[in-house]
Amino acid sequence: MIYPIKDKVLGDESYFSTESSKYNLEKYQNFNERGVAEWVMHNNKRAGATTNTLSAANYLYLSIRGKNQSFAVIGILMKDKNELETFEKSIILAILGEAGLALEKEILREVQQKNEIQIEQEQLRVNLLRAISHDLRTPLTSISGHAKLLMKNDSTIKKLQIQELSAYIYDDSMWLINLVENLLSITRLDEKIELKLEANIIDEVVEEALKHVDRHLKQHEFSLNLADELLMAKMDVALMIQVIVNLINNAVKYTPINSKIELQTKKINDELVLEVSDNGPGITDKAKEKIFDLFYTDENRQVDSKRGLGLGLSLCKSIILAHGGQIYVKDNQPNGAIIGFKLPLEEVLISDEQ
Repeated sequence: MIYPIKDKVLGDESYFSTESSKYNLEKYQNFNERGVAEWVMHNNKRAGATTNTLSAANYLYLSIRGKNQSFAVIGILMKDKNELETFEKSIILAILGEAGLALEKEILREVQQKNEIQIEQEQLRVNLLRAISHDLRTPLTSISGHAKLLMKNDSTIKKLQIQELSAYIYDDSMWLINLVENLLSITRLDEKIELKLEANIIDEVVEEALKHVDRHLKQHEFSLNLADELLMAKMDVALMIQVIVNLINNAVKYTPINSKIELQTKKINDELVLEVSDNGPGITDKAKEKIFDLFYTDENRQVDSKRGLGLGLSLCKSIILAHGGQIYVKDNQPNGAIIGFKLPLEEVLISDEQ
């Protein structure tokens, strides 16, 4: 039998009988066998049957060890309590030694993986801070510069210019707000905070998301095509709103003025599907492979340079995957792109009360 050891605590035993020993092992438990196994764990010496230590036991106990720790204690039932032959001892010790080496390698591999993950996460933080500090400089400079012009209260500034300066300040402020929302969502997912999953009707979530999209959506031909039937899915509403806002803003950001942008919801099999499509320049096959990567921006697509942080679609992917869904990108016909996601559908319960 084998007692696993975790955090220097002896676990429950597991029995492994050979084909020639299918008898009731419990009859050999009249002695405190576990106590002997614990002694072996603490002292790293064999004990029990055929030894001079706690020899009244029915099992011979040996430890499986690495260089710095014990992984398990193995017990071999000694029915006649005769001493093992030298060859048998050598075979057992060799097996236990190989087992110890294998377990030690596995632990070292796990430690190495954790270290690699920590290094990767630290590198992501460094890249994020570098990208943020670089990309914040332009909108903040723009806001402060335009605000300074307005503060002068110069009579030469016409009303139309005032509106234009105010619009610049508003646009840059909204971009910063959206950036902060994305960063907060990334932090929330990175800390593995439990999602607040509740069944929600997608129409209501879309309606709320449209209140927070880029105001330049008005410069495009936007259409809303919601499914005739009520579609419901379990979701964290705040995060799902952020996904929809990011998808629409992405379409606004990468398409020329007066382009067609459509948000559509539909049911396919047992899944809720939401897609945002446009008739812009589209996305290259090479870009499709990286479009959901953190910090990725398609250099071949025309876009305002100060809007290039590349958090939105990466965050969308993380949120959708956290909801057990799927996100994808494909070509729109005859031209443009479609970015959408799928979520498992929930049954819509209709009350009998009128």
